[in-house]
Amino acid sequence: MIPLRIKVEANADRPFVVRMRSFEAGAWQQRAEQLNPFDVTLERVSSEGADYVGEGGSIRVLGIDPSKIDGDVLLVNPRRGTADRLIRSSSQHNTFLVTERCDQVCLMCSQPPKQHHVDLFPYFEAAALLAPEGATIGISGGEPTLFKAQLFGFLEKLLEARPDLSFHVLTNGQHFDQDDWGPMNRIDQGRVLWGIPLYSSDPAVHDEIVGKTGAHTQLMENLALLCGLGASIELRTVLMRPNAYGLPQLARFIATALPFIRIWALMQMENIGFGRMNWKILFYDSSEGFDVVGQSIDFVRTRGINARLYNFPLCTVPEPYHHLAPATISDWKRAYREECYGCALKPQCGGFFEWHPRNHGFSKFGALQ
Repeated sequence: MIPLRIKVEANADRPFVVRMRSFEAGAWQQRAEQLNPFDVTLERVSSEGADYVGEGGSIRVLGIDPSKIDGDVLLVNPRRGTADRLIRSSSQHNTFLVTERCDQVCLMCSQPPKQHHVDLFPYFEAAALLAPEGATIGISGGEPTLFKAQLFGFLEKLLEARPDLSFHVLTNGQHFDQDDWGPMNRIDQGRVLWGIPLYSSDPAVHDEIVGKTGAHTQLMENLALLCGLGASIELRTVLMRPNAYGLPQLARFIATALPFIRIWALMQMENIGFGRMNWKILFYDSSEGFDVVGQSIDFVRTRGINARLYNFPLCTVPEPYHHLAPATISDWKRAYREECYGCALKPQCGGFFEWHPRNHGFSKFGALQ
């Protein structure tokens, strides 16, 4: 796996954000016009680590090749001796985890909620301003809209300061209300995609999956509100045994009641967090039972709604649906099996989650020619 947290040494009292620059020795002055006050440049590499210097002081990075972090934006925690790679310059999968609090307890949650919260929005803002040109940054949790004021202010400010950036915000959609018209109207909705889960057309099934009574009803009200605001919505449905055979009904419901959504994404679950605890009773093997998936995808697409398959290895998907299954598993948690090597489609395939089980996962997979 790609490390998202690395060891560092820094002489500072509080956390700070830096962007790593690995210019060759002696080239610092030549590149000075390209530097930002948040930049630190590589001064030397020794057996003790890689030393960087900048306006804010010095930092030593341990245990990783400087070439692997060139251009990365780090949140350094000097007291812990660690740094989180908030932006990896070579990656398309940069996400800010803005909180671990959540008001739902989903059966398959890969990031189980926690009670504590630390406001890192100022650091995320500094990091986003340093992101590569044209980047799309994910916002995730927990539930980000538990902190709507900070979130809306963050989006408004960053979208104005960086016209090239866009954001993909994952939210359960429970906390929007009429008071959000003003703040939301100040956000360029064309550059924000709101990823919102809907697991069933049956309110009881949806509420059971998310562990919250009345969640389906509230979600329908808020989706209508977001439609009125012109928000771009990616509706997300994690595929599981409790909702798999209701997918055709959900497809008809979406086409009838929610035709304004931008994308309907059917997603395979992760074997981590609550998903691991409940795996044997929740996992639906779409490599064996794809018919219900294909039928549902076909229905919404004939109604003009875009549909996608997220986290589906291509070998588990019939060939006519390959073009609907992009490589969505984040690079830092993506893995390939021994059976994948030699597969003609491996360069286009998102592979498997690092923690996907061998004995209780897809029953049909392997190299394609």
